[in-house]
Amino acid sequence: MAEHTDPREFGGHAAVDEMPELSDDDDDGIDHDEDTWQWMEEEEDSEPVKVTCLFCDRLLSSVPATLQHCTAEHQVNLVDVIRKHNLDDYGYIKMINFIRSKKCDASGLIGLPDAPLPWESEDFLRPVLQDDPLLQTDPEELCEGSSVSMSTASGAASHDALQQRAQAAEERARTSEEALTRAMDDLHKLKLLAQGLVLNAETGKPGNLSTVAELREDEDEAYFSSYGHYGIHEEMLKDKVRTESYRDFMYRNPEVFKDKVVLDVGCGTGILSMFAARAGAKQVIAVDQSEIIYQAMDIVRSNKLEDKITLIKGRIEDIKLPVEKVDIIISEWMGYFLLFESMMDSVLYARDLYLADGGSVYPDLCNISLAAVGDAQKHQDHIAFWDDVYGFNMACMKKAVVPEAFVEVVKEDTLISEPAVIQTFDCNRVCLSELEFASDFSLKITNTTECTAIVGYFDIFFDKDCGNKVMFSTGPLVTKTHWKQTVFLLERPVSVKAGEELRGKITVRKNKKDPRSLWVTFDLGDRKQTYSLQ
Repeated sequence: MAEHTDPREFGGHAAVDEMPELSDDDDDGIDHDEDTWQWMEEEEDSEPVKVTCLFCDRLLSSVPATLQHCTAEHQVNLVDVIRKHNLDDYGYIKMINFIRSKKCDASGLIGLPDAPLPWESEDFLRPVLQDDPLLQTDPEELCEGSSVSMSTASGAASHDALQQRAQAAEERARTSEEALTRAMDDLHKLKLLAQGLVLNAETGKPGNLSTVAELREDEDEAYFSSYGHYGIHEEMLKDKVRTESYRDFMYRNPEVFKDKVVLDVGCGTGILSMFAARAGAKQVIAVDQSEIIYQAMDIVRSNKLEDKITLIKGRIEDIKLPVEKVDIIISEWMGYFLLFESMMDSVLYARDLYLADGGSVYPDLCNISLAAVGDAQKHQDHIAFWDDVYGFNMACMKKAVVPEAFVEVVKEDTLISEPAVIQTFDCNRVCLSELEFASDFSLKITNTTECTAIVGYFDIFFDKDCGNKVMFSTGPLVTKTHWKQTVFLLERPVSVKAGEELRGKITVRKNKKDPRSLWVTFDLGDRKQTYSLQ
């Protein structure tokens, strides 16, 4: 799912689960082990599952039965291991995958030092078994299950369990804050790296290929890291134009999704995957590289859709899906000016590799439009301002200021031309090379004034095979979206008259040193200006 917000604007919070009431029952003479398993059995869904033992080939009927089997047959109490090493959700997932991938002997878990743990590598976040029920189990609930049953023997145990829960919540909050700090640092580094690359390009300095490769890795890491924070997803979900358009398309066209296999590229919180499941999809595979995928797993389980939705962490280019082909690909990949962030590249990769013959990508059509803007005050505030700054000429600053495109909401009364569509993409047919293009345009002027900027925006269509078609626009004449509009300020305004046409040429290409950003060049008569969108 593409993010489209200024990284300086987002904030966030750490979600803390409500604490369940602990049993005050104080009956003596209870077999605590048996009561623990009974308590957890009652928490399981009524539908039977098959769980493979961690240490042998035995298939068990539930997660609690598997844990009890590991304790009785292999002398390994996983709850004790979780508590001993204070494992959080990620640590628990890594441990399970480590045991399965390394075929670890039960005796190998006994007597492990507190650090370093053998499963600390991020590689062990990738599931060894598809839909492994053990990975869908909350380690905190396992420990709480044990604590609740033990509390029947002692009121002090209830207090300890409550205290442990509060401490765990505080730790999750601290971890989330640290993740936000890292994300902000990553984004700051990304901006500095991009600026350095631009300066090198302008001065003709030779580049080091290995350094460029390392920078791209850093940029990708920063990009996906930014999507791991909740604030970004909150903003996108609250964008009703965006979210309700996807919802309406799926809910109003259930025949498109009935019994189909759907791939959600860049699933984020999983909202599109859940729409597809509710619309009748047989199976939904949701993929995302950012840490938000772990929250999506909890969200899917909370809505009892885990039987239909499979979530996979990783870049779509790096993973292998559990199916050969899918019938539908859905994705919210759009960035500023449609193509910023280059997430469309990943959708096209998934389309060419996994989409079945006759399948469809949604949204299936999109276009980019331009219009002329006459906003003398905006131009004065951002461009002409540098001509006289407290009595000093700082006009040289324009060379740095003008090439930076603005993302903001354009006032309707500053539009001075009719809009013109400059490029249309069919997501089921477009090639990767066509995402870089040049196009002539002609804007019919409606006001006699000075043109101070060109504004760009995009429209999205859910059209193919749809009985009930849906579309939305990010233009300045309709309800605002979080994409807003992209404004290209001119260094010197152009005088225009009502009825005439402002002709020009636009060229859009990727910054080869930072493929997620764009270079946009305008040719207006004898003027030529290149803008960066990064």
